[in-house]
Amino acid sequence: MSAAIKSKTILASSRDYLELTKPKVVALLVLTAWVGMMLAQPGLPDLVVLFAATMGIGLLSAAAAAVNHVVDQRIDAQMARTYSRPVAKGRISPLQAASFALALAVTGFVILFAFVNALTAWLTLASLFGYAVVYTMFLKRATPQNIVIGGLAGAMPPLLGWTAMTGDIHGHALLLVMIIFTWTPPHFWALAIHRRDDYAKVNMPMLPVTHGIEFTKSVICLYTMLLFLVCLMPYLVGMTGAIYLLGSALLNLRFMQYAWKLKLQSDNSSAMATFKFSIVHLMVLFLLLLVDHYFKVAPIYVS
Repeated sequence: MSAAIKSKTILASSRDYLELTKPKVVALLVLTAWVGMMLAQPGLPDLVVLFAATMGIGLLSAAAAAVNHVVDQRIDAQMARTYSRPVAKGRISPLQAASFALALAVTGFVILFAFVNALTAWLTLASLFGYAVVYTMFLKRATPQNIVIGGLAGAMPPLLGWTAMTGDIHGHALLLVMIIFTWTPPHFWALAIHRRDDYAKVNMPMLPVTHGIEFTKSVICLYTMLLFLVCLMPYLVGMTGAIYLLGSALLNLRFMQYAWKLKLQSDNSSAMATFKFSIVHLMVLFLLLLVDHYFKVAPIYVS
């Protein structure tokens, strides 16, 4: 084998292993964890702990994603959205993927335990177990409420970031978890509407398959309204100021607009538009939390 061909093979293999980690999803999780770290204290955090916590949480999140590829190999191969994934296509064997996931998980856990604190290490490992085992292996195939129940694992990163800096669990961190927990169903169900036929083909009991698309659209609308209320809570308890309050209100009104457009229109593109906006919504919302934390304006009180 020539050096050029060998180089291309290594590059292709590296891309496949990177794909196993679902880097875009992990990046969003790490962002929310990072914001949790910054909000946990008034000043700038210890940079060594910040770096170690980011690495550890990121590696364990990536490990959970890799396990998902292994567990869902059969259904991934049958779905248009996932059929080209490395394990589904056979470019990486299930054993190789599982070994890779184990290496990531062990490395991430050791980093957190050694350089952050034991609470964060165990909570992050529990989140991996919740997503990779409880959700992926059982809930995903058992109930249309899979994403609601299993969404708790994906909502944990802000709490993990907070505990990394403080070593304890605070109510403000739990509010951040509640925001992501409430955001997850309308985010995921918008995608599930778009991919409803794929999920039906593999007998996956997603809400649009079991209860129909129209019902799912109605539930998405209700969840966006609930999310609006939940997002007010950090302000109401004095955790945030006017910057967050205004930005959060505008973001959630826009999310509700997307949801109602999805409800009132049968155009399938509206589902993907809603899904894509939901990602922007969460990213900007957490960045607003960060901006508000460091440039806090006096709260607005209504007499």
